[in-house]
Amino acid sequence: MEITNVTEYEAIAKEKLPKMVYDYYASGAEDQWTLKENRNAFSRILFRPRILIDVSKIDMSTTVLGFKISMPIMIAPTAMQKMAHPEGEYATARAASAAGTIMTLSSWATSSVEEVSSTGPGIRFFQLYVYKDRNVVAQLVRRAEKAGFKAIALTVDTPRLGRREADIKNRFTLPPFLTLKNFEGLDLGKMDEAADSGLASYVAGQIDRTLSWQDVKWLQTITKLPILVKGVLTAEDTRIAVQSGAAGIIVSNHGARQLDYVPATIMALEEVVKAARGEVPVFLDGGVRRGTDVFKALALGASGIFIGRPVVFSLAAEGEAGVRKVLQMLRDEFELTMALSGCRSIQEITRNHIVADWDTPRIVPRL
Repeated sequence: MEITNVTEYEAIAKEKLPKMVYDYYASGAEDQWTLKENRNAFSRILFRPRILIDVSKIDMSTTVLGFKISMPIMIAPTAMQKMAHPEGEYATARAASAAGTIMTLSSWATSSVEEVSSTGPGIRFFQLYVYKDRNVVAQLVRRAEKAGFKAIALTVDTPRLGRREADIKNRFTLPPFLTLKNFEGLDLGKMDEAADSGLASYVAGQIDRTLSWQDVKWLQTITKLPILVKGVLTAEDTRIAVQSGAAGIIVSNHGARQLDYVPATIMALEEVVKAARGEVPVFLDGGVRRGTDVFKALALGASGIFIGRPVVFSLAAEGEAGVRKVLQMLRDEFELTMALSGCRSIQEITRNHIVADWDTPRIVPRL
């Protein structure tokens, strides 16, 4: 069967993967309301296309933190990719590089920063969880920097792990032949079997619940890399992030895996964009499955988007070729959406190109 859109990879992944692994990637927290809402909310935003514009040439390129990329579609950090495919993060890194875009490597990757760096050139960010032992954190950040990573994406929504009931039922744990490669030498690379979710127990034991805005400032004293704060959903936290020296903000609800009944990220985006006042770029993570979704996020003020699950599902289905195809399909769909909306460059995408459920009814201009 020919795959014609990103969503079709999920069913293939479900067939191929062990239940414990598929459920870990696919599930959200508790009732999974936010999981569904991350997708559904996009359908409450409609287009206002402009016509009879010469769209024979379309430029999708953009810059992120000064790095030029081919399109505003980047790869979000997703953990333990070798559970999906033997090549794991290596394959994802090569696919991102081939597409001319950014990959974010998870702290909990099954390949180390050095290994991913060895796949060849590419712009890569490193997602950071802050461990109780700050020496571990400092060491990890230094290693990422040395391996050529260009930014730190600090995850701030996980002082504790969300309640993911599939993982509890499955007694989720990292398969015995894999380790959290970045922590291997520190005796933090293994996850023990637990009475519920092995990952939840690991987080409870290792991740620092005291993490605060002071730590965002502390990070800036140990690295020159720009820091993106990942997991912001409100205007209040956006202002504090900017004041704390963040180089950018990723609007994220952790793939709906942390606190259920937070809004879809596309619904929280505009509030964050307005609060950022153009002082730092704002990115959207969560729910993107179509080029139309990418356009909607940019129209609401995002500087780019990150995809997570489409990467692990396509990786499970077809390895590196699958991830390349996901990036290519999203690129093609986004280019088509731009053309049909009358936009020839990222700069031409405006708030007037969409109408959202929550907008006040338009007064039609007298012409």
